[in-house]
Amino acid sequence: MQLRYALAPLTASVLFAAPALAGGLGVNIEVPRLSGSEYHRPYVAAWIERADNSLEATLAVWYDVRTKTNNPEGEGTKWLKDLRQWWRRGGRELAVPADGITGATKPVGKQQLNFTEGTGAMPKLAAGSYKLVVEAAREAGGREVVSIPFQWPPNSSQPMVATGKEELGEITLQLKP
Repeated sequence: MQLRYALAPLTASVLFAAPALAGGLGVNIEVPRLSGSEYHRPYVAAWIERADNSLEATLAVWYDVRTKTNNPEGEGTKWLKDLRQWWRRGGRELAVPADGITGATKPVGKQQLNFTEGTGAMPKLAAGSYKLVVEAAREAGGREVVSIPFQWPPNSSQPMVATGKEELGEITLQLKP
């Protein structure tokens, strides 16, 4: 009887011990309102780049996913190459649609994305220097690339902000230790 009570605190501590939490990223991408008679939502790609500018991971790709023809991926896949920097870094190797990565273009406003290291689109990252890169291209519009350098793993939760000039608004990267 005494043994059972002696083990109870040990058992409880094992059962309720918090697992080690993986780091992550919070990303806010602002799609600005543009004036003009012909407005099209932009195609957007967000990815993590290594220090040598190679692609570590594609986090999100927003494009026209509507099926207008017999193409099951949607007519918009042929325009993904307009996201030139992402396409050259490795986007052409991504089979779309990719679950948890690709989705429809987004309306004007701020779009929030959250990633946990080692799950979904975000792989486990080795310690080192990286960049969050966001690229937007729009029919009858322009193309823009915004990047935010960061160190991994993060020591503290630190927001970093960069702002586009035309096709992208404010891009915020929140590192989560």
